[in-house]
Amino acid sequence: MASEIQASEGSVESPAERYFNRLLSSRAGRIAYRYRRLLPVASFAMGAASFFLVERQAALAQWVTALMLLGWLALLFEGLLCRLLGRYFGERLPQAAVRFAAQCLHQETLFFVLPFFLATTTWLSGQALFTGLLIVAAAASTVDPIYLHGIAERRWLFLGFHGFTLFVALLTAGPIMLSLTTGESVAIASVAMGVCALPSFNDAVRARQWWRWLLLAALSIALGGLAWFGRFWIPPATLRATDMAITLQVDADKREPGQDRTHFSAAELSGDGLYAFTAIAAPRGLQQQVLHVWWHDGEVVDRIPLEITGGGPENGYRAWSHKLALGDDPTGHWRVTVITDDGQMIGARRFTVE
Repeated sequence: MASEIQASEGSVESPAERYFNRLLSSRAGRIAYRYRRLLPVASFAMGAASFFLVERQAALAQWVTALMLLGWLALLFEGLLCRLLGRYFGERLPQAAVRFAAQCLHQETLFFVLPFFLATTTWLSGQALFTGLLIVAAAASTVDPIYLHGIAERRWLFLGFHGFTLFVALLTAGPIMLSLTTGESVAIASVAMGVCALPSFNDAVRARQWWRWLLLAALSIALGGLAWFGRFWIPPATLRATDMAITLQVDADKREPGQDRTHFSAAELSGDGLYAFTAIAAPRGLQQQVLHVWWHDGEVVDRIPLEITGGGPENGYRAWSHKLALGDDPTGHWRVTVITDDGQMIGARRFTVE
């Protein structure tokens, strides 16, 4: 990175490049460059602190998230800022400075949102793939050879990386800043990612004829649609199941489940059936319907809307579904998934009937 930032010997530097190199060579610049590896750690700490603040209903979480989004505004309008600088001062920002700023903002965003997704991912599901991709992207942003030579030098890949980072940023910021539902956040983030992907697709398609423009639009719409229809595998950033239990009884007065079990005999279920109990942490409020989906050997057998009870955002929400009819032959592998009415999974529990 340092070799890229420093001007090559004998080359003609613009005033902006000379100022940037002088700033980098200053004491403050050397210290900032030396300890740049601490930026991901600081961003992760800010994300963890923001998650903790959201859990505690603290308004400060919104300010921390707004601070992250301010950096995004600068990155989104980087091209415009460079053109304005060139128009009024006769020169553009050094490419090395732009790349370094983009790398810092990508690191900040990815590590900021990471604690939210680590806490809300249902790991024994497809959500683990999404969160795994987020971890890989965050790690790639910290490795200079990968980011600077592998991502930043390929415009289509850089813009795709940028679109994915914006996608996860909006998934997190929507519920925190605007109290959006998980479905609304995914919809907005999907549209934003599809729009941001247009330059990447244009680099590959080279739209010149009318049909290439149609192909470009179709690819953008397909990417946004893929994100929307794949929302079941995207963790809801501010909703998580703090407790799930499959049990033979529930204390309705205390709103507490009986003994949680993973194995039952068919004879035990012939009387009063089974209960699926769920406790949901929703610090920004639960503003949408939640359902229990009962699966038997990979097939959906019932979708039961839940009647939410509990202490609200501060103390969490509790709900349960009671399934009396488990079919003529209930033996096999069962799963109960907790989903929002727009299809995002909050948690899942498996059990077996023998």
